[in-house]
Amino acid sequence: MSEFPFAAVVGQKPLKTALLLNAINPRIGGVLISGPRGSAKSTLARALAAVLPEDQSGSHPPFVNLPLGASEDRLVGSLDLNKVLVEREATFHEGLLAKAHGGVMYVDEVNLLPDMLVDLLLDVAASGVNVVERDGISHSHPARFSLIGTMNPDEGELRPQLLDRFGLCLEQAGAMSIEERIAIVQQREAFDRDPKAYKKQFAAEQVTLTQRLHHAQQLLTSVTTESWVYEAIATRCEAAGVEGMRADVTWHRAAQAHAALQGASSVRQEDVDTVEPWVLAHRRTLSDPKPPSSREHPPSGGGSGGDGGSENRGNTGGESGKGSQSDGHDASGQWGAMPPMAHESINQPAISQPALTLPESDVSAQQAQRADTAASAGKGGVAGRGRSQVETSRLDGFATLIANRGQWPWQQLKMRKSRAGQATAHLVLLDTSGSTLGQRLLGQAKGLVESLVSQAYAAREQVAVLGFGNGGVVPILSRRRAPKNARSTLDNAKGGGGTPLREAIIEAKRLIRQWQRREPGLKVRTYLITDGRTRETVDDLAPLESCLLIDTEQSRVKRGQGARIAQQLGARYWPASFGKPSLAPTVSAHQPGNLS
Repeated sequence: MSEFPFAAVVGQKPLKTALLLNAINPRIGGVLISGPRGSAKSTLARALAAVLPEDQSGSHPPFVNLPLGASEDRLVGSLDLNKVLVEREATFHEGLLAKAHGGVMYVDEVNLLPDMLVDLLLDVAASGVNVVERDGISHSHPARFSLIGTMNPDEGELRPQLLDRFGLCLEQAGAMSIEERIAIVQQREAFDRDPKAYKKQFAAEQVTLTQRLHHAQQLLTSVTTESWVYEAIATRCEAAGVEGMRADVTWHRAAQAHAALQGASSVRQEDVDTVEPWVLAHRRTLSDPKPPSSREHPPSGGGSGGDGGSENRGNTGGESGKGSQSDGHDASGQWGAMPPMAHESINQPAISQPALTLPESDVSAQQAQRADTAASAGKGGVAGRGRSQVETSRLDGFATLIANRGQWPWQQLKMRKSRAGQATAHLVLLDTSGSTLGQRLLGQAKGLVESLVSQAYAAREQVAVLGFGNGGVVPILSRRRAPKNARSTLDNAKGGGGTPLREAIIEAKRLIRQWQRREPGLKVRTYLITDGRTRETVDDLAPLESCLLIDTEQSRVKRGQGARIAQQLGARYWPASFGKPSLAPTVSAHQPGNLS
């Protein structure tokens, strides 16, 4: 298949540069390209292999595509059973990682790839060595390649733990000028008419680019770094609120590679500034970074800042048309008129386990829970991880060979094990509208969220928190393994404005669909924490499965809106009682008579 020339791609200079830097030094850790469909992500990734320098043997670097349905054995390698059976010799059969050595490993829609494979892929990309261990037999081989992953954020997010491990991230804008659109169509038409003639037009540029890459790879080891570079990188990373040291290390490697690409013998301010947005785009946690230190080396070239990324989207549309008129207390009354305020979390007792238990009618959830418990008891695991192992009907040839110790014919067979049970993620929808500012309800509700996060942390489960108020839906805590302490994050969430309940429910459904598309066995439990002060109706929306509505209304004369919303969503109802233990039982919204 004839690929479009790298040098012929219109525009996309930042992306081209980032790909070249990763080719110069694969230890940068790969490039993640995030953007909408049709933004030349795949075109540039495939075109990169054609401009890579040949290896010492004169062979052209390979281009390996990792399909979404690939197994672990296909990725890392496996035992060649054919040779074992015919020649009685254990031989390692190379996987895609070995085939990509010296070239490009390309993963389209990496956000839809199982997390386990992404983890393995990033491990090898960072170390340059693939180590395969199977029942006492170990095999390793070099696997240094340029890793390129593409994703469309609308089709699902990549977990923050994995996102951080990509060295560079570029967020492609979908919009482009009329002139660029015309030029792209014209170039593509010319390529389709006569690919060979078209590629010949750019042959000289392609060769020049290959030579430039080769020279940069040779120069990289001799590029020096002065002390001010380390200080500038550390200062900016601290100002951006990045976690850990991966950003510092990656930034330094990328700046060195950029200096080598420019033919410079030492890292300059221009190199530091150019790679900054690509290093911080997926790691920044502070939206308003502090200004760089005055001790920073004076700039010698243009710089650019980075934009923070977010796992979850904000305001959503779609189904939010019906019932969009909020309660007067929220939109136009005294609550809606109040400026956004941040209440500190107020400690709350843990929600009792019976309240958190799934309805007994949910047979599949019960079976998953029993599988989790059995896995924890029998394997020494932690309840809630949902990663038990059960035998399948597939033969595990490697384990069978080890078990029979070379005997033939085999006396016992070992079946391949697969994961059973389900991982658990907790999705919390927190009402941050203006009505929650009275009686410090928002602080009390934050205390409940903190309690839920603590329980998830103890069970080593995942959690995500969305706030709905101020006229929109915003992520407070993106989906991740529950942190040990979430108080500071929750305390920063401000309350005010109206109550976009429908938008919150729609956004929750969207996220759950995306998560379960990537992880079919994922069990999601949803918690809707609200005081019910809204006139929006959600009875036309599909039920929110495995949902617990926690009613924070504390009025002497209750309006019963929380119970109504729970009934409409098919959720269970739990009235919170702040300041004293609640003896009220959790009732099912499927039994309307119990909601009064």
